[in-house]
Amino acid sequence: MTATAVETSPAPTTDLDPRWTPRLWGTQLGMCTVLFLDGLDISMVGVTLPAIQSDLHLTTSTLQWIVSGYVLGYGGLLLLGGRTADLLGRRRVLLIALGVFAAASLLSVFVDNGTLLIATRFIKGTAAAFTAPAGLSILTTTFPEGPVRNRALGIYTVFGASGFSSGLILGGLLSEIDWRATFLLPAPLALLALIAGAKFIPKNGERAAGGHDFLGALTSTAALLLLVFTVVSAPGAGWGSARTLGSFVLVAILAAAFIATERKVSHPLVRLGIFSSRVLVRANLGAMSVFGAYAAFQFLAALYLQTVLGWSPLQMALALLPTGLIVATSGPAMGKLITRYGPSRLITVGMVAFVLAYGLFLRVSSEPRFLTVILPTALLLGIGFALCFSSLNVQATTGVADDEQGLASGLVQTSFQIGGAVILAVTSAVVSHSAIKPGHVPDTFYPALGIVTGVAVLGLLVSLLGAVRTESSR
Repeated sequence: MTATAVETSPAPTTDLDPRWTPRLWGTQLGMCTVLFLDGLDISMVGVTLPAIQSDLHLTTSTLQWIVSGYVLGYGGLLLLGGRTADLLGRRRVLLIALGVFAAASLLSVFVDNGTLLIATRFIKGTAAAFTAPAGLSILTTTFPEGPVRNRALGIYTVFGASGFSSGLILGGLLSEIDWRATFLLPAPLALLALIAGAKFIPKNGERAAGGHDFLGALTSTAALLLLVFTVVSAPGAGWGSARTLGSFVLVAILAAAFIATERKVSHPLVRLGIFSSRVLVRANLGAMSVFGAYAAFQFLAALYLQTVLGWSPLQMALALLPTGLIVATSGPAMGKLITRYGPSRLITVGMVAFVLAYGLFLRVSSEPRFLTVILPTALLLGIGFALCFSSLNVQATTGVADDEQGLASGLVQTSFQIGGAVILAVTSAVVSHSAIKPGHVPDTFYPALGIVTGVAVLGLLVSLLGAVRTESSR
């Protein structure tokens, strides 16, 4: 596949010329703002879940749709979003999606029932499915592979962690006033990101040559949307029900149709040959593990800390704050670490930290154990994210041509979100069979945490395989 330049691109920085122009810094900061917004929104909602449940009288299985509705739009449309950015222009796609994100944030403030709130979350997830791969691919096509890109992605990680950390604190503070305030805050920030993007992101970009693969877009989007919907709705319908099994069969049919389409069309939505890269495949599996385990953990932690222990949203935010602080403070050094040790080694160490964190949290009880369980868990999670997030993004986009950077970015972001949807659905199904009451940890809580830990172990095994292959190739 080739790429055709539709406009003159500004000269990107190179490894030989490490100096960044004001325009490059503006592009970097613009993309970082988008990631900051994503981290802010996700963490704020996680803190406010118990308050939303109480105010709107939602069941535990319905409550998980506040998270899963976002993931449904995000995970279901990311692949399409990434390729659309390649085909139509990353700047254009990013700015339009930011406008939709801001509008959906504002709309969510005025809803008064769970169904409408879930709908607005789906719309925001859909918008994020276009902003995330467009933003990441703008970075990876602006900064070439090597130390310069590693540095750019290290800074990128800092903003994501800062957004997450800020979201924890702001979510806790605003929830003390009204949980709706947490849904209002992203709207003006998205508008600011839109204005900054319009000013600093160059009106240029490489677009993939050829026409649009409409049939591939239709079948892939339908398959991903149905897969995520089936998984997150299975706890209510029953994993062995005719509806759930029939949906999985239909997903398989749509996936087969998509693969058949991509093999025949001249300009596929997804060039299947991209999966011949073992490095890319391992990065995507690692992304599934990292976010799958953490999304489920955050859901369980919110219920445990606020419902079982009776902590306020602000207390929960402060308890988990060390996670974001570690990522934010270590981010500037990540580029150098990746350059020196390679992403595979860092991912492996990060996965070990995740396994230890979730395994340690299995020791929770009806009595708060902050110094011996909760704080060490938060610290280990911070180490895991610091080492894995930038490294996985570097690994997923290394060796990929510029005209497929949007595709590669969309693939890894899709893996993050689908992992989150699947593991969250499974764990919420386990705990939803018993009520979580103040002062009592239900028996089903520990198997759910066991699932989270098991997913982290699988991610560690995949990363170990990559590290071994890296060493054997030296």
